[in-house]
This record gives sequence, C-alpha cells and structure tokens, in this order.
Amino acid sequence: MAAPNNPTFAHAEFKEIPMIDSIPRPPIEPELAALLAANPEMFPTTITPDMIPALKVTTPPEKTEALLEQFDAESRDVVIDGHDGHPIVVSIIGAKGRTGTGPGFYHTHGGGMFAGDRFAGIDQFVEWAVRYNGVLVTVDYRLAPEFPDPYPIEDCYSGLKWTADNADELGIDPDRLIIGGASAGGGLAAGLTLLARDRKGPAVAGSLVIYPMLDERNDTVSARQIDGYGFWDRTSMETTWNAYLGDRRGTDAVSIYAAPTRATDLSGLPPTFLGVGAAEVFRDEVVAYASAIWAAGGDVALHVWPGAFHGVDLMAYDTRTAADMRDAHDRWIRRLLEG
Repeated sequence: MAAPNNPTFAHAEFKEIPMIDSIPRPPIEPELAALLAANPEMFPTTITPDMIPALKVTTPPEKTEALLEQFDAESRDVVIDGHDGHPIVVSIIGAKGRTGTGPGFYHTHGGGMFAGDRFAGIDQFVEWAVRYNGVLVTVDYRLAPEFPDPYPIEDCYSGLKWTADNADELGIDPDRLIIGGASAGGGLAAGLTLLARDRKGPAVAGSLVIYPMLDERNDTVSARQIDGYGFWDRTSMETTWNAYLGDRRGTDAVSIYAAPTRATDLSGLPPTFLGVGAAEVFRDEVVAYASAIWAAGGDVALHVWPGAFHGVDLMAYDTRTAADMRDAHDRWIRRLLEG
C-alpha cells in the first residue's frame, strides 16, 4: 500500500511560539542538568520538522542482541495484518526454552510518532517477560508524517488483537495482558487502552503509560514553561503533533485515541500507571489525565519525578532519578501481577 498523501504537514506553516524568558520554570535536578549541559547533541532542546529525516533511525541490532543475551531471552518476528490489511511486523520475546503460560506485555515504542522501532525502549519489558515467564510482543507500527493518524494507533490495535487472538499459541494468559509504552508510545498505550475498551476487547489487565503525549493543544502551563528549556520542549511537540495530525489539530476531527485528554468518559479502564517528570512539557496533561480517571472511579498510580526532564529513565540511564523511575515501574508491575 502506498503511503497516504499528507501535503498538510509538508506545506503547513510552522508555528513559531514566542518564548517567555521570564516565566518561572521548575528546576532540573543537578545531576540531570549537568548531563544536559555536557551532551547538547544527545539532548537537543528543540526538534523542528527539518530534523525528522535524520531521526528516523533503527535500533542497532547489536544493542538488541546484547539485551537478549543479558536476560537469556530470544526473539522471533511475525508478519501480521496491520491497519487496512497492510503487513506490519511484531517481535515476540521471551526466555529461551520457555514453557507454560504467563502474562503478556504488549509494547508500543516511543519516538514522537515519527521515529523509533519496535526494539526501542524494551529493556525493562524484556526483564519482566523473563522474570514472570511471560511474553513480550512489540509492534512496528507505521510512522508519521508519511502515515499520520489513524495509521499508528490502528496498527497498534491490530497487533494487540493478534496477540490476544493467538494467546494460547504464545503461552499468554489472556487475563493478564498488559499494555505499555513511553513518550509517543505512552500516548499510544493510553489511546489503545481506550480503543480496546470501546471495541469491547481485547481485555487489558493494566496500562503502563510513561510520560505520554496526550493533548495535541500543547498549551498547558508546563508546555509554556518547557519551551526553549530542558529536553524535548514545546516547539518539539508542535513538530510532533503537526506530523501526526496535520491540519486536523485543534479541531473536532481529532479522536480521543489520538489525544486521550479529549475523552470525556474515562470509566471502565484497567489499573493504570502514569509517570512524568516535573520539568517536562507533558507534566500537566498527565496530571490532568490521572485526575480525570480518578474522577471516573478508576485506579491510577501517578508519579511526578522532581527535577526530571523527558525520557530520563531511558536517556539518562545511569542517574539516580532514572533508577528511581524504573524501580517505580517495577513495583507497579509486581503489585499488578503478584498482588
């Protein structure tokens, strides 16, 4: 299938947002601030549309191989039907020689909806799959701007449905299927959880939503604070949302599955983990989303990390804050699976 024509992104006027130098901003934790200052190329403050092609890189195979070796795990690829029957790839990862039945972890990768691949950010998910005799299924959804919404979310739903439909063959307990992802993958995990609820399946036992992109309006206090500051700022999100939604941004044509904060009914969701840094653009939309789920009677574990910029647990792996974040993810998964 050819890529859909998306002239809106290619020719849209890029919105320059004037920065407000005098706005108060939450401090970045000193260890993390030093890391930002020392590695400006690794941690660019602002992503603009012209940078997208260079960011479309895949995870080095040797990195994935080393991760699998670390946990004595193995991976195999399966081609399945994605949105509109287009073939997409999912990778199935579990312990070598695994037998029996265990939980399923369904992973949606990050990358601003326009970058990344199914092996990006899977480290902790591989660890959980091995520890709990489970299976990780991670999906290569198609990327914006060539494939804007609804391609990514519908590809992810196709992969989730395939996972549930093949649970017996995969050795997955269908009552313990957990969705998880970070950043753009966190937004997809939240949207996918809503989509599974509204389509009456597959059943989702838990939703691990890590510093997600949830609100295409990009106009919260935290969005205005994190502009020209830290890592992955408000202007970066203009780039991301324009690539993903084009000229539908800010209109009634934006679905709740693309921008979950637009949902007015958050009842009937599974236990949810929401995590975000205090010094990142997504902070306020994540806190608002948690509050809305609580208001609907839901179960949310909300973590806001003081001084943390976007993606700390993956991008600043060896720092104290990153370790704390991964520990919180681990404790939530343990509580969900072990009681």
